Amino acid sequence: MAKVLPKRSEDYSLWYNELVKKADLAENSAVRGCMIIKPYGFSIWEKMQRELDDMFKETGHQNAYFPLFIPKSYLSKEADHVEGFAKECAVVTHYRLKNDENGKGIVVDPDAKLEEELIVRPTSETIIWNTYRNWVQSYRDLPLLINQWANVVRWEMRTRLFLRTAEFLWQEGHTAHATKQEAIEETERMINIYADFAEEFMALPVIKGLKSESERFAGALETYCIEGLMQDGKALQAGTSHFLGQNFAKAFDVKFATKEGKQEFVWGTSWGVSTRLMGALVMAHSDDEGLVLPPRLAPIQVVIVPIYKTDEEQQKITEVAENLRKSLKKKRITVKFDDRDTHKPGFKFAEWELKGVPLRIAIGPRDLDNGTVELARRDTKEKQTVSIEGIESVIEDTLEIIQENIYNKAKNFRTENTYKVDTYEDFKSQLEKTGGFISAHWDGTAETEDKIKEETKATIRCIPLDAPEEGGKCIYSGKPSNKRVLFAKAY
Repeated sequence: MAKVLPKRSEDYSLWYNELVKKADLAENSAVRGCMIIKPYGFSIWEKMQRELDDMFKETGHQNAYFPLFIPKSYLSKEADHVEGFAKECAVVTHYRLKNDENGKGIVVDPDAKLEEELIVRPTSETIIWNTYRNWVQSYRDLPLLINQWANVVRWEMRTRLFLRTAEFLWQEGHTAHATKQEAIEETERMINIYADFAEEFMALPVIKGLKSESERFAGALETYCIEGLMQDGKALQAGTSHFLGQNFAKAFDVKFATKEGKQEFVWGTSWGVSTRLMGALVMAHSDDEGLVLPPRLAPIQVVIVPIYKTDEEQQKITEVAENLRKSLKKKRITVKFDDRDTHKPGFKFAEWELKGVPLRIAIGPRDLDNGTVELARRDTKEKQTVSIEGIESVIEDTLEIIQENIYNKAKNFRTENTYKVDTYEDFKSQLEKTGGFISAHWDGTAETEDKIKEETKATIRCIPLDAPEEGGKCIYSGKPSNKRVLFAKAY
C-alpha cells in the first residue's frame, strides 16, 4: 500500500481530513455539512456508547427518547436558551410537497403550512422540561434521572467531519432534583464520569473546569467541562455538564409537592457528549501512518496476518490462526484473521496500521517450525518474536501496556505544552510560537475576555477545578486576579 497521508507537520487539517476518510471512519454526504459514519467508524462510536451507557446506568440513569421536532413556542420560553441557539436552528414550516403546475418538478404545497412551525432539535431541554411537568408531582417522583441517545441538528456554516457537522450523534442527560445541592452534585458527578471515560477508555488526559460566563451553555447557571489538548496545540472540548438552576423548571412550570406539602420548583441539570469524541480520538493519538487506537475502544484489537507460499503452508497457518482467534475470543479480545488471498502481507500490514489496530500477529512457515509468531505494536512500532505457547496472556498484558502508554504519551505532550505566562506580550508570543494550554491571570470580565479573543483568537477554555488561589494581575487589563485560567485556540 502506497503512502496515503500527508504529514501532520506540514498540514494538520488536511492530514486529519484525509485520515478520517482513508481509515474508513466517515465521509462527506450529499447533504451539505452532514456526514456518513462508515461501519468501521460507527463500531468505535458503538464502543464509546456502550461504555458510557453502562456508566450512566450504574449511577441510576435510565434511557428514554423524545421527539426530534420542537414547537417553536417552547424554544422561546427560556430567553437565554433561544438566544443561544436561534442562529443554528433548522425550521420545518410545511408538511407536504406537490407537483408544480408544469409537471416538471416538485414544490412545497402552500396549502400545507403548519399552524406552528417546528424546530429540528438543536438540543432537547425545552421538549423534555415540557414533558417533566406531567411526570413530576411530588418529592416521591424525584430525582428524575433521564438520558437519551439521539441526533441533533445545528446549522453550522463551516463544517469538519466529526468535529463540527450540521447533524451529529450524541447523548443528552436531563435530570430534575428536589434541592439545589442535589442538582449541583449531579452536575459534578457527570463531568467526573466524562473525565473518567476520556482517560480510562480514550486514553485522553483532560482538564476539568468551569466555563466563563460568556462560554456557558445557553440557559445554564454554571457549565462544567472537560478539555483535551490535540497534537497541533489546539484545545478540544470533549464534554459538558450544566447546572440549570430552576430556569427551565420556571419556564415550563415544573413544580413538586415537598414532604411538608409546599409547592416548589425543581432544580435541573443537563449534560452531553457527541461524535466529536471521535475527532478527539483521532487527533490526540494518531500519526503519519494512520490511526493509533487505544485497545479499549479499538473495534479490532488484534489482527492475524498469514504469510505463506504453498497451499499446504496456508492450511497449517490457518489452523493455528483459527485456534488462536478462538482462544482470544474467550478472553473477550476482538480478533480479525485476515486470510484474504487478494492482497499481499505488506499491503495488509499497511492497511491495518492505517486503521490503528493495536496489535498485529504475523505467522509464517518458519514460525510454525519454531512454535513462535511475530508480534507488532501499533503505538511504538516495536516487533518481537514470542512463543505461541501462552501467547494469550502475553497479548492480554500487551494490550493493557499499549493503553497505558498511549495515555502517558498524551499526558506528557499536554504537560510539555502547558505554559504559565504573566504578561500579554508573553501570552501572544507563546500562543503564536507553540499553541497549547496557556495558564494566565484574567480579571473576570467579559470585556477583557472578548478583547483577548478578538486580538488572538484564543478563548478561555476553562477555570480549572483544581486551580489554587494565587494572587496576580490580569495579563490584559492589569487588574487584580486571584486565580489562573486556561486559554487556548480551540476547535
